[in-house]
Amino acid sequence: MTLASEYFQSYSVIGLLALVGVLFVAVAFGAGRLLRPVVPTPEKLLTYECGVDPVGEGWAHTQVRYYVYAFLYVIFAVDSIFLFPWATVFAAPGYGATTLVEMFIFLGFLAVGLLYAWKKGVLAWA
Repeated sequence: MTLASEYFQSYSVIGLLALVGVLFVAVAFGAGRLLRPVVPTPEKLLTYECGVDPVGEGWAHTQVRYYVYAFLYVIFAVDSIFLFPWATVFAAPGYGATTLVEMFIFLGFLAVGLLYAWKKGVLAWA
């Protein structure tokens, strides 16, 4: 019986902490709602578009190449994130050759993707 009460006591601490967190957020939002000034003006009721007044139609054409640049950035960001853990494992004894082969395979995939993007003309500014 003692083991079960200790088990549920640890959950009661977590529940109490969650309750305190929810109450803190509720009190903060309630105080903000009570203390803020409510003065609706026509300017405040307009749709906010990054600081630019909404003029004209709501539809705008965006070129696809910007998405491709973002995709290439994500690929190379993932590459840089992968390099640090690889370097720490590569320095460990007994993992040198295996991790070196893995890195060359990974860099090969990145090189193929970069070559594909270059052949398609994605990297050329027009």
